Amino acid sequence: MKFLIDAQLPPALCLWLRERGHDAVHVRDIGLLDASDLTIAARAEAAGGVLISKDEDFVVLRLPDRFALLWLRCGNATNQALTAWLAPRWTEIVALLENGERFVEVR
Repeated sequence: MKFLIDAQLPPALCLWLRERGHDAVHVRDIGLLDASDLTIAARAEAAGGVLISKDEDFVVLRLPDRFALLWLRCGNATNQALTAWLAPRWTEIVALLENGERFVEVR
């Protein structure tokens, strides 16, 4: 699966995703670290993958179904805490996305 990681999430999340067989790129790595949400939304739409973000603005910007969004509803966390939080949820998240779900909210 192909993921675009938003700015408020760590670039280390890309490595964690790649270790699980996914294609992942952080906005920093493609020159979009300081880009507007509109620009990032357009990139997510053009790329056809899943945007992973903690930013609530993308919930509205993705409408009407412009791109898939994995919306993480966790607080600030270290890289280790973030991946530890995601790990037990990951199988279900991937299953939802693979089954065509275009909006997945994770709490």
